[in-house]
Amino acid sequence: MSGRVGARRVLAYGPHALLVEVDDADGAAALASWLRAQGPPAEDVVPAAATVLVDGLADAAAHAAVRDAVARWHPRAGVTDGPLVVLEVDYDGEDLADVAALWGCSVQEAVARHTALELTAAFCGFAPGFSYLVGLPAALAVPRLATPRTRVPAGSVALADRWCGVYPTASPGGWRLIGRTDAVLWDPDRLDPGPALLAPGTRVRFVAR
Repeated sequence: MSGRVGARRVLAYGPHALLVEVDDADGAAALASWLRAQGPPAEDVVPAAATVLVDGLADAAAHAAVRDAVARWHPRAGVTDGPLVVLEVDYDGEDLADVAALWGCSVQEAVARHTALELTAAFCGFAPGFSYLVGLPAALAVPRLATPRTRVPAGSVALADRWCGVYPTASPGGWRLIGRTDAVLWDPDRLDPGPALLAPGTRVRFVAR
């Protein structure tokens, strides 16, 4: 069963969940923030690249309440600001010079452009604690590497397309590396702010160290 809500679709996703389709990651992050602020009768609200999963809906009334909240949302609706995390970065990544060339500027200007941004964690995926950060302008989008690296060190700050991310652990990866941070992105024993340092909705600023 599906229903059209404005430019989005709301799809039944099993007996206890709804999947809301939106245009992009910015819309997904905004809708997830909006839904959380409405106090939905759900156990979890999970944004992704172009969808929001609302899970743990107990009954038909809960489904109806979420559908009503989505119907009242629009992309320009106010978004509740999440907590701000500032990450100190050594801008010495292997691909920094290539990124600067793609941006048509010097390495120093590339660092200045990156540190001037305030990004937002849209959703987590790929590995525990890996957050896809949105807010990179279209003009600063960069392609992934043609051949991924077999090992990217933990703490690597990287770019791919209009995404920015920080590798929480050493792993293979095809994103372009621009720097590194000592911040612990994933700690299953951390209570505040939780295991994932950059949970969805978190605002992120990078500063040169």
